[in-house]
Amino acid sequence: MLTRNKQTLPFGGIHPDDDPDIEIHNPRDAAREHLWHESRLLFRDLIFALMLLALVMVFIIQPVKVEGTSMLPHLHDGERIFVNKLIYYDDYRCAPKVQRGDVIVFWFPDDPSKSYIKRVIGLPGDTVEMHDGRVRVNGKDLEEGYLDPQLNLSHASRAPVYVKPNYYFVMGDNRDNSSDSRIWGLVPKKYVYGKALFRYWPLSTASLISHDAHYSAIPPGTPFRRDGGSISDPDDQ
Repeated sequence: MLTRNKQTLPFGGIHPDDDPDIEIHNPRDAAREHLWHESRLLFRDLIFALMLLALVMVFIIQPVKVEGTSMLPHLHDGERIFVNKLIYYDDYRCAPKVQRGDVIVFWFPDDPSKSYIKRVIGLPGDTVEMHDGRVRVNGKDLEEGYLDPQLNLSHASRAPVYVKPNYYFVMGDNRDNSSDSRIWGLVPKKYVYGKALFRYWPLSTASLISHDAHYSAIPPGTPFRRDGGSISDPDDQ
């Protein structure tokens, strides 16, 4: 006796051919389509994120590599840091001004193709001098707790230097091994393009780069007229 193989209908007793309006949905196909849709959205978001990151890197934050030992013990050779390029931007009235103690990045005045990183010591109108291993600004010695005494053994004295308008006097924290304003002079304001913000490599030392300076009782510098001429202190009259 022969038995006919019974075909199992997909919807009980109804075959799809019985009604042309019946729609058949395969769960695997739907899952595949959903995955492809989500992948396209993820790819789109990734492209936008990369574009935004590129804009940030170009106009706001720039990664730079520290080369040399002039900023020891604060920054080490080979470390990588982020620099805030927008913080001193003049077109923003709320932008902070360069302050004494800021660690800034600037184009080297004698060769603008090179970038240097130093600490701001003298502001426009200040008079800076060195004596017995100390830095004196406007007649007051700076308290520089960020220095390593073993890297500041030279007690050479230098004649006072007046910081002109729109210029800064900068020095490395490794005073015995730093090429800075003591050697090649002042840094024009227009050459300053950023402030050291964050150390991101090596990961074990990742941290914010703080101001790390608390100067107190530093007398104000000599004021100057818009034409660049200085104005004598009334107390000297």
